[in-house]
Formats: sequence, C-alpha cells, structure tokens
Amino acid sequence: MILDRGSHCGGEQRGSWTSETALKKNSSAEHGQSQATRWGEFHRFSLGGSHSFGIVARRSAARIVRDVIKLDAATVFLQWSVGGMLGCWFTTRHREVGLGYGWLLRSIYVVMAVSAAYIGFASRSSSTAEMIRNIGAIAVAVTASFGLGQSIVRRKETSGGKEFRPSIDLWPVAVGLIALVACGVSDGGNDAVAIVRTVVGAAFLGFVSDAMLLGHWYLVQPGLPRRHVNEIVRMFLYIWPLEVTVMLIPTGMFSVFTGSVDDGWSGQLGWFWGACAITTGVLGVVTLKALQERSYSAVMAATGLMYLAILTSFGTDLVSRAVLAG
Repeated sequence: MILDRGSHCGGEQRGSWTSETALKKNSSAEHGQSQATRWGEFHRFSLGGSHSFGIVARRSAARIVRDVIKLDAATVFLQWSVGGMLGCWFTTRHREVGLGYGWLLRSIYVVMAVSAAYIGFASRSSSTAEMIRNIGAIAVAVTASFGLGQSIVRRKETSGGKEFRPSIDLWPVAVGLIALVACGVSDGGNDAVAIVRTVVGAAFLGFVSDAMLLGHWYLVQPGLPRRHVNEIVRMFLYIWPLEVTVMLIPTGMFSVFTGSVDDGWSGQLGWFWGACAITTGVLGVVTLKALQERSYSAVMAATGLMYLAILTSFGTDLVSRAVLAG
C-alpha cells in the first residue's frame, strides 16, 4: 500500500490510502484509451438528434482535427429531390416520353422532399438557415404534388392549351433552389463554396438517378427515341467535371490528400473519393458508347452502367461533403 500525502488544512494533515493495484489498473486503462483513440477505433453512425452521419475522426497530436465528420440527411434528401425534378423537366419537356414516367419521378421526389422536411423538423434545429431549408422542403413536396395532380387530371388533353405544361415541374426546382442556398449556409465554413457544392451536387445526383430510371422506362415504351437517354446522360457528363471541381476548391479534397484535413482514416477516404470521381466519368462515357449500338439490348446495358454510376456518384458527392463538413 502507498500513502498519498495530501494537503494541509487547519494545521491537520490529510492523507488518502491508494491501492497500488488500482494505480496499475488506471495506468493500463489510460494507455488503452489513448491507443484506441490514436488509431481511431471508435466510429459512429447516427441518425438521431442532429440526424447526421458521423465518423469520429482520429486524434492527432501534430494538428487539431474535428471530432465528427457529419452529413445532414435532410440536406441530402432535399438535394436529391430538387435535382431529380430538374431532370424530370429536362426529359418530359419534349412531350414524347409517356406520362407514366413523369408520374413515377414526381412521386419519388415528393416522398424524398417530405422525408427531408420530416428529418429536418425532427432534429429540432434552431438556426434560421435550417428552418428555411425545412420549410423549403415542404414547398418542394407541395409544388411537385401539384404537378403530379395536374398531369393526372389533364392526361387526356392533347391540344387547346389544356394539356399539362411541363414547365410546372420547374416550380419545385425554383423553391428548392432557395432551400438549397439555406442548406449551404447551414453547413458552415465558406458560404459561397458550400452553396455552390450543394446546388451542383443536387443536379449531379438528380440527373444520374433520372438517367437510370429513363433507361428502365424503355421497357415500358420500347419505341421511345434513343436520343432522350443520350441527352440526359450527356448532360450528366457535363455536370460531372463541375462536381469534381467544386469539391477541389479550397478547403477541398486536395487538403485531404495533403493531410491538412484529417479524414480519420489516414487519407483513405480521400483516395476512395478520387476513385469514385474518376470511375463516375468513365461510366458515363462508356454508357454513351454503349448507346451507339443498334440493338435494343444496348439501352439495357446503358441502364446497368448507370446503376453503377449512381453508386460512384454518391461516393463522389457524399464522401467529399462528409469529410469537408465543418
């Protein structure tokens, strides 16, 4: 046993007896905790409270790093919804794709917008920007639902100005753009960079999803001209370099490569992002090449490639934004 000499108070000496065994246990526990923290063995996946996805970043004595890499689920669903409605208008404006395609997309993105609003309000966010985002998500759901209803009601009208106007699909995009600006502000850091990343990411995720869904629609409407799927895939490829560029703007993914931003995985998430970004572009180019084949199966092959592109696109957008979240 070891006597631990205490402080003197009122001329009386205080002492405390500490077990030598307890000291060893405490020392061992502290060593184990520091080692676990150093190697980043504690990870977190959360969808409660702040509704954010998180990974506890690895501590480093050489530099200060963030405790949590986070990504707001409400923002992701809103991005997907707004970008998807933009892609819906992009294709249906020609009035050649069947009405059911528009019904499918509007229904999907209404659900996503409602999910964004629910998650946002359930998180009990107090900031003005997040409140604007949540209200904007409701507005996106309402306007997209209105377009869906109008398309169903006027499905038999083909002339006389009573037919469904595809421009109605731009209403949720317009109100959603305001909400996306609020999303960028709520992310923290450089507001301008965050807003651009959020808006470009919305178009990026929306167009790749709509391209895949349009490829499936050829099973329902085999006689649909192939130029429509070519057009949306080509537009996706125009957005792809913008997406990669905005993620490289400082503070961006270059900072992860150099180590000035710690991703908690010794830079592995940075290289994973790079692989996703390159693979996404390659898949887009190969999809266009596949569509040059005359056979009908080429469309199905292109659809399968866009399935893969959705996975790599989410890796390109979400991984980078999660790592760089302030």
